Amino acid sequence: MKNKFIKSTIILLIGGLLTKVLGMIIKIVIARLIGTKGLGMYMLILPTFTLLISLSQFGFPIALSKLISEEKRNNKQLIFSSILVLIIINILLIILIVLLSPTISNKLLHNKDIYISILSMSLVIPFTSISSICRSYFFGKQKMFPHVLSNIIEDLVRLIIIVIGIPIIKPLGIKYIVCFLVLINIISEIVSTIILILFLPKNIKIKKEDLYPNKSYIKDSLKICIPNTTSKLIGSIGFFLEPIILTNILINNYSINYITREYGVISGYVIPLILLPSFFTLALSQSILPVISKYSSINDIKSIKRKTNQVILLSLLIGLPVTITLLLKGDLLLQLIYHTNEGVNYLKILAPICLLHYIESPLSSILDALNKSKDNLKITILGTITRTISLILFHKKGIYSLIISISLNILITTFYQIKKVRYYLTH
Repeated sequence: MKNKFIKSTIILLIGGLLTKVLGMIIKIVIARLIGTKGLGMYMLILPTFTLLISLSQFGFPIALSKLISEEKRNNKQLIFSSILVLIIINILLIILIVLLSPTISNKLLHNKDIYISILSMSLVIPFTSISSICRSYFFGKQKMFPHVLSNIIEDLVRLIIIVIGIPIIKPLGIKYIVCFLVLINIISEIVSTIILILFLPKNIKIKKEDLYPNKSYIKDSLKICIPNTTSKLIGSIGFFLEPIILTNILINNYSINYITREYGVISGYVIPLILLPSFFTLALSQSILPVISKYSSINDIKSIKRKTNQVILLSLLIGLPVTITLLLKGDLLLQLIYHTNEGVNYLKILAPICLLHYIESPLSSILDALNKSKDNLKITILGTITRTISLILFHKKGIYSLIISISLNILITTFYQIKKVRYYLTH
């Protein structure tokens, strides 16, 4: 298991680095092709998109990874049972999006131009759900190469379509470009799913009974899915409400163009730059989940403690030099990557605080693996409430109220996670 963990982590690290670079290139290309105004509009709808994707997957990727890693069930029946539940969830979501798109765009985000972009999300979410189910199988088996390869090809396809498509769509206007950026996810997810399917065992045989839903498997999955999805839902709702609250509390003192622009700078330039090491922590989170799950199923606490300490130490070791670089050369990096110095003041405030953020994802995966997904839910509720209330309380600070709320959220949630993990490993 040790060799498998190391191999999985290395593959995910290399793949994560490549996809992070591709992701940054995609963001740079988008920023340069559509400008600050277009980027601001895209970042305005991104919380809504993130929320819908979280709902459409309903926490099944994590649940399936954990259950498959335990090697106690019929994996084919487990996957087909999950797909049935997800189909029902996605149908309900599509109906909901169609009904609520006008309200979200016109009433909540005060921007009628984003209506078609939000509506187009209903076409994308079924494809992201299927892709996530395929990935979860390979995670559970600790086979990371198919996931890495599919991610790289997916990003390459997205980049090619963006470079070719945006100049063609540009004469139609910004709102159609943003809609286009949402819809290209359909093609990239289809390509990703095909790649994953090609790596499935060649001798796999699906029997008729495998297709029938297993109530016990669904129940086992939902025990993990419900708190996990509720956690993501609350976090996504907080993220979804953030631009809405920010717009409404600042609209009396600032123009909508200023709010949109500054929100775009923070969300589109500063945050992605700060989260540059996230490919590393994400790799650790994904590879540690099946390992800790396996140790937990045989009650090997000593090994769990060892792996937990290793993951936290590695996350901090990679995060520290990045934090120092951002503090000392943040303006240079912004200029080099985005051809702008906008956001450098925000960057210097958030960079040292985000050092703690680098261990959030691994700690969350460890709690999931220990069957403590309910604690992740409590942590998310605490963080979301903190972030939302502080955003309102510090509104007199203008756009800096967002910086303060992000900082407080990171501090409180990370320390609470550390407290919970330490408690479960010592009692």
